[in-house]
Amino acid sequence: MRLRPQGVLLILCGAALLRIALFSELYLRYVKEGLRPYLVISGVALIALGLVGMISRGQEGDEDEYEHEAHDGDEQEHETHDGDAHEAYAGHGQDTHAGHDHDHTRNPRIAWLLTAPALALLLFPPPALGSYSAGREEARVAAQGTGTFPELPAGDPVDLTLGAFASRAEWDTGASMKGRTVRLTGFVTRDDDGTWYIARLLVTCCAADAQALKVEIRDADAPAADAWVTVTGTWHPTGKPGSDAARPVLDAASVKRVPAPSDPYEKR
Repeated sequence: MRLRPQGVLLILCGAALLRIALFSELYLRYVKEGLRPYLVISGVALIALGLVGMISRGQEGDEDEYEHEAHDGDEQEHETHDGDAHEAYAGHGQDTHAGHDHDHTRNPRIAWLLTAPALALLLFPPPALGSYSAGREEARVAAQGTGTFPELPAGDPVDLTLGAFASRAEWDTGASMKGRTVRLTGFVTRDDDGTWYIARLLVTCCAADAQALKVEIRDADAPAADAWVTVTGTWHPTGKPGSDAARPVLDAASVKRVPAPSDPYEKR
């Protein structure tokens, strides 16, 4: 069976989808959890299409080989013809062979280079979005105006998402976080002036629509960019809720390095 780059490309892409969605949780870097079944189905379909294409191509190749052998037999049978007839037939044979050779070269070898990105996707899945994306697209939380927020649960520290912390810092007229110790987890991103933040990316459907949530961290040295940390501290008010001066800022009491979570995004 002659391997075709189209079939190999489909199989590699399908295998890459199954690797990230069926055999691991890497798909959470790119899409929401609910889309997992569709990724698995797509991976199986791509592999099936690739195999069907390769099998059908292989059968066509066998038929072409059979026809070629039959044609060679006809040439030998007609070798006893007179010179003019032989020359005429030879010219016809050359034309036929030219067309036949051309058929076998429809897929140039350079087409195999198309399989390189698919192979790289299979072996080296891209990482989740990080500080580069967060530094270039800051997102306002989805609040429509100022107001009071529900009280935080009892006990300190209180674990909050970055979205919840930012919402209360920017819009809560009741100052529900005042005097409370909160704990936030995210990856590190920094400005050129040395200010640093922990950030998470907020997704609605997949990584393509990600928006950055950032909380400025004070009173602590910045870890390396993209490092995942858990920061415990207290809210630092910066301005009147609803004004441009009201920003999410945390005075850190402790900063602890943590492993990156399997699902790095916050969900809307």
